[in-house]
Amino acid sequence: MDSRYAIETENLRKTYKGKTYPTLDGFSLKIPYGSLFGLLAPNGAGKTTAINIICGLRKYDSGRVWVDGRSISDGMKHIRPLFGFVPQDIALFPTLTAYENLKIFGGLYGIEKPLLEKRIDQLLELFDLAESRHSYINRFSGGMKRRVNMIAGMLHAPKILILDEPTVGVDAQSRRMILEKLLEINRQGTTILFISHYLEEAQQICSEVAFMDNGTIVSQGSPEEMIAKHNSCSNLEAVYLLLTGKRIRDN
Repeated sequence: MDSRYAIETENLRKTYKGKTYPTLDGFSLKIPYGSLFGLLAPNGAGKTTAINIICGLRKYDSGRVWVDGRSISDGMKHIRPLFGFVPQDIALFPTLTAYENLKIFGGLYGIEKPLLEKRIDQLLELFDLAESRHSYINRFSGGMKRRVNMIAGMLHAPKILILDEPTVGVDAQSRRMILEKLLEINRQGTTILFISHYLEEAQQICSEVAFMDNGTIVSQGSPEEMIAKHNSCSNLEAVYLLLTGKRIRDN
């Protein structure tokens, strides 16, 4: 365990019952404090399993995981509050307003009412949703729903924010706003783990990225380092395809 890293895994292995090959096969990852870190992988590479293990949601066969200097094998009681997780699927109540949704999620985090009101106001303002606070979610555009979805995972001011495909299915304007706000949140000190299939987004905002395939990390570094290391590639997507191949992964 190295004190420079918000998340560190060492040689994680996981094989599901009935499977011939491991889903994670020596997965070792180091995410520095204060980084905006991109985890980039084809479908079926083991990414979801790795994230679930880091968050304490799934057991693993062997290896080690540390979050904020603590081993998750010692228990998640003090670790889980450090995380904010924003899933790819919209996890909101469509027949409630944005404000009502956020009150419910804030209650689940155990945030006291005065602080919760303040956090809701701050984050709705940050994501340009203050005027829509009392509008129903089922009347929101896709981009608006995505932004409320993100706010719900950030109400407790997590030290580490994990975002799974935060810009999928949104228009260009919403995508630009989300990326700008992530950079702002990161500059304020939040470590962000950014999971995306949009390689141009990762190149644009990430301070460091890791490519994952077949249950392990195949390369890690800043986008600039990755491109420079493979001088036949002009951008991060080209490096990604070089390292993970062009075969379509349907599952």
